[in-house]
Amino acid sequence: MDRRKRVRICVWLMVLGLGNFLLYTIGYAIIGGDAHNGTIEDGKYYVMGHFVHTPGGVKDDVPRWVWYYSYLHSISIWPSIAAVLLAMLTLARPHIMATYKRGIVRGATLVTVMSTLIVFVTMIIMLTFIVHFVKTVYP
Repeated sequence: MDRRKRVRICVWLMVLGLGNFLLYTIGYAIIGGDAHNGTIEDGKYYVMGHFVHTPGGVKDDVPRWVWYYSYLHSISIWPSIAAVLLAMLTLARPHIMATYKRGIVRGATLVTVMSTLIVFVTMIIMLTFIVHFVKTVYP
């Protein structure tokens, strides 16, 4: 793939990932929290937001569809973070490889290790969110 196309793809991944994070933040503020911090009790769906209303947070009753939207959006944040970090790492790769030519770790190895860590950590967190979601919806 030529450099210009790679740069364009990386920039779009960063814009979309950061846009998703911005939408999540706006939704969090409007709803008053998120479903991941909330609960389902007696057939009612609650979101909870730390530092939105008070430092300890407040449970707010929301419609079922809002709770599901909030939780699914919470899950989607983790792949967005991975996409943004990997796109930035891809753009920085030539500079990293030029800087780390000698020494204990070569640039290519460093990029590979960092990419692997980004994917591994964000996947573990995303899977944790998915398991929590399933356990909350189907106790």
